[in-house]
Amino acid sequence: MLVTFHCKASGNVVMFGDVAKQMLKMMGQCENIPGVIEAEQVPEALVHLRRYIDRIHELEQAGQAEDGPSSDVAAGDDLDEQDVEPVISMATRALPLVAMLEAAQQAQCFVMWE
Repeated sequence: MLVTFHCKASGNVVMFGDVAKQMLKMMGQCENIPGVIEAEQVPEALVHLRRYIDRIHELEQAGQAEDGPSSDVAAGDDLDEQDVEPVISMATRALPLVAMLEAAQQAQCFVMWE
């Protein structure tokens, strides 16, 4: 399932359903689809989302410090780098939604998803 976020101050943001539901939880919203964040609630949702992004960055930094530079592919494996898909963090996936919320806050308009 795909979820599309709409806002008149920004282009649409499309996410897979499971990722979109996680984003909604990070913003302090219920996972119901369709849904809406009223203009008055946008600043609070943005604060919640940024707080989660900061926490994700902290955890990623802590994980890198403990593990050091690592690779999931052992040196003797015959896999090309092209065969290994990069891991995209939730913080990176949230960036288009952060931009949308910032635009909605500036324009004082609502954000909806379906």
